[in-house]
Amino acid sequence: MKDYHLLDEIQEDLKQNRTTCAELVDGYLANIEKGKHLNAFVEVYSEEAKHRAREIDIKISNNTAGPLAGLIFGIKDLICYKNHQVNGSSNILSGFESQFSATAVERLLEQDAIVIGRQNCDEFGMGSSNENSVHGPALNPLDPSRVPGGSSGGSAAAVAANMCHIALGTDTGGSVRQPAAFCGITGLKPTYSRISRWGLLAYASSFDTIGIFSKSAEDNARVLQVIAGKDGKDATCSSQPTPEFNTPVTDKKFRISYFKQFFTNEGIQSEIREAYKSLVEQLGNDGHELIEAEFPYADYILPTYYILTTAEASTNLSRYDGAHYGLRSSNTEDLESMYKRSRTEGFGDEVRRRIMLGTFVLSAAYYDAYFTKAQKVRKLIKTATENILTDSDFIITPTTPTTAFKQNSHTSPLAMYMADLFTVQASISGIPAISIPCGSDGENLPIGMQIMAGAFEEEKLFAFSKILQNKTR
Repeated sequence: MKDYHLLDEIQEDLKQNRTTCAELVDGYLANIEKGKHLNAFVEVYSEEAKHRAREIDIKISNNTAGPLAGLIFGIKDLICYKNHQVNGSSNILSGFESQFSATAVERLLEQDAIVIGRQNCDEFGMGSSNENSVHGPALNPLDPSRVPGGSSGGSAAAVAANMCHIALGTDTGGSVRQPAAFCGITGLKPTYSRISRWGLLAYASSFDTIGIFSKSAEDNARVLQVIAGKDGKDATCSSQPTPEFNTPVTDKKFRISYFKQFFTNEGIQSEIREAYKSLVEQLGNDGHELIEAEFPYADYILPTYYILTTAEASTNLSRYDGAHYGLRSSNTEDLESMYKRSRTEGFGDEVRRRIMLGTFVLSAAYYDAYFTKAQKVRKLIKTATENILTDSDFIITPTTPTTAFKQNSHTSPLAMYMADLFTVQASISGIPAISIPCGSDGENLPIGMQIMAGAFEEEKLFAFSKILQNKTR
């Protein structure tokens, strides 16, 4: 089938009777079958999607279709869809069926989008390579010997391989932006609270956001327009008004902060350093004002993030104990053994590691030394980031320190955590950030550039993203 980059193109073909929603669904299902080896989907809603497509084709012929008619999307296996399984790619929720839909999913369906399936991810969103899944690893469609990134690796791979047009992922510390960079597509983490978290399986509640994968900034903005906004089911969801995100591209000049030390940082892959330097120079030549920024807390970003998120994970995942739902070990003698064995058998290595670390930092003897201190450092990082954005419109960094790495190459947890080096700053600060494709390395693997903006400034973020997107296409 045709590889559409814009929903506008799909809807124009629908309008001109060059295709139908039924044909679009059939095309995506054929691509899913063809790319089965990538393991991007854990469940495909074939018959349901076909039935829904026929219904929407009737609406289109009657001129009653919603604004997202023709949009086919997938959902990460952390996002609930009523009467369908959701298990966070974990054995502990094997066979669990959701009793309600996430607000983001409901809002897309209300506008006549079609959901085609649920997608592979790192277990409970804990990972940077999609290798920590009970369903096995997802593979990068550009080079199946490499990871698609994580934790939303299946969602990124599906969009990149034209198995769906849009995918909803989740981003706690970079889990949309990093796989978007690895797979050569666009990935947005909105401002924390911009999108309702109702129906999202919690990992770290003060960091988790639902994010969007697309092939263009325009379509990302269109989806955010629909799913953003106040939700009475989620007390943490912002009541900020939702502006028009898809504004026309203008020749406005922006003030852009960058970090000169990334030009020579040996910890960053050389092609990414060069791409970053070249982009900054190009923006300066185009008349944008460049500001060389300094960030005094760079060495504390990753430790702060992992202390706080593991602490929250320890609390959130305590509900999976074998007592009420999900896996219960059959090899138990008493209540204590049921808890221990159910959780040991149900959780994978990385999830157990983070639960144990989180439990440690929350323990009475270490609470002030680790958790309280990390909260104070989080405030410092947030304030320092906001100060930079007070003097500039955006902060630009590489999205990742390397391009997509080989499967099974990062055996050390610390090496894996370094994949989040550039993305966690926006997560700690709660600000929006987007990854845009920006060239490729010597092995033709995509490079992503990250743009961060002030809280609730997504419309400005998209406007600038379109400028960069047009330059790098």
